Amino acid sequence: MRWMRTAGRGLLVLVVVLAGYVASGARADGGAGGGRGPLTLATAGDLTGYLGPLLQGWNRTHPGEKVTLVELPDSADETHAQMTTDLRGGDRGRFDVLNIDVDWTSEFAAAGWIRPLPRDRFPLDSFLPPVVDTATYDGRLYAVPYVTNAGLLLYRKDILDKEGVSPPHTWAELEHDARTIAPKYGLDGYAGQFLPYEGLTVNAAEAVYSAGGTILGGEGTRVTVDSAAAREGIGFLARGIREGWIPRQALTYKEEESKQAFQDGRLLFLRNWPYAYAVASAPGSRVAGKIGAVPLPGPDGPGTSVLGGSNLAVNTHARHPDSAARLIAYLTSAPVQRQVLTRGALPPVRAGLYEDPALIRRFPYLPTLRTAVLTARPRPKSPHYDQVSLAVQAVVQDALTGRQTPGQAVRRLARELDAIASR
Repeated sequence: MRWMRTAGRGLLVLVVVLAGYVASGARADGGAGGGRGPLTLATAGDLTGYLGPLLQGWNRTHPGEKVTLVELPDSADETHAQMTTDLRGGDRGRFDVLNIDVDWTSEFAAAGWIRPLPRDRFPLDSFLPPVVDTATYDGRLYAVPYVTNAGLLLYRKDILDKEGVSPPHTWAELEHDARTIAPKYGLDGYAGQFLPYEGLTVNAAEAVYSAGGTILGGEGTRVTVDSAAAREGIGFLARGIREGWIPRQALTYKEEESKQAFQDGRLLFLRNWPYAYAVASAPGSRVAGKIGAVPLPGPDGPGTSVLGGSNLAVNTHARHPDSAARLIAYLTSAPVQRQVLTRGALPPVRAGLYEDPALIRRFPYLPTLRTAVLTARPRPKSPHYDQVSLAVQAVVQDALTGRQTPGQAVRRLARELDAIASR
């Protein structure tokens, strides 16, 4: 989960528009008589500061339901650790509403930490269809999509234009340009997020999915990773490190480090989330006005991104579940979702915003992102997702560093996932 910073004017207008909308609210299931009152909202670190002003708008019109924002570390792994520690503590805990990574929904629901929500209380039909699946577990809605995301291939448009070539649509084209064009301009070829953390799980899953493979099936009950497609996908990344068109420095990259390398003009191609495009295009960036974005490439054409983003869930022991549901209705309403994009540079879940001409002029990557989201796939669902992700990170790191061949790594990963799935 990556977050942002901008404060804002226009909040008074936003508050007036929303006051009537949230007054009708939405009720969460299972609350002892519903209940309204003050709330805490826990989220990963808000790197652009957009969320505080949005919540101030809510607090001004709901003085009896004020929200206190609790910012946890911006690292997904650290945020997950703090949230789960609090939720395991029983009773109510510190957090009423949880802004959780899309891939924690199954884990939190299976553990009984978050309560099911009624579908008819939220405008799910107005969301991009794939994002709703990230909020369900065992056929029930346990969260409401808040922010979506899909990986994009950012590239130096100025350099490719000078070379007279189009941005790559296949792995072979990406590899060729990274090997031959990048060195001519003193650049590294391609990077993603290859440090062993959640970002490596994402990059590995995208490689496997793009090659036509899968990792888990059946809500985490079946292991499907031992396949030629998985070996091809992991092999593509390992070959890049081995041959040098992916710099070894990328083995230390998370989102911010890789974005900075691209923004500083050190990379020809970068896999990252759309926020990196927005930041690298901002005034003061060395590559502002020189970059473009296309869907991730695959072996024979466009690849498959992993769905990113976050969902809003209600703690099973929330003090005021009716207020929690009303807050979620506010944060996922069309006016606030517009602010999530314009103030936070985060991709909204409302489908209509991706067709707004004014927004497209300001965020030219929106049509590309919409295509990427509509064809993206979630990370493997599992009630033991944290363990699944750790296994993927450890095994893929060994493949990227050459300690195991891609074939050995995939077979080992299948064994480790079998042990996790059988628990």
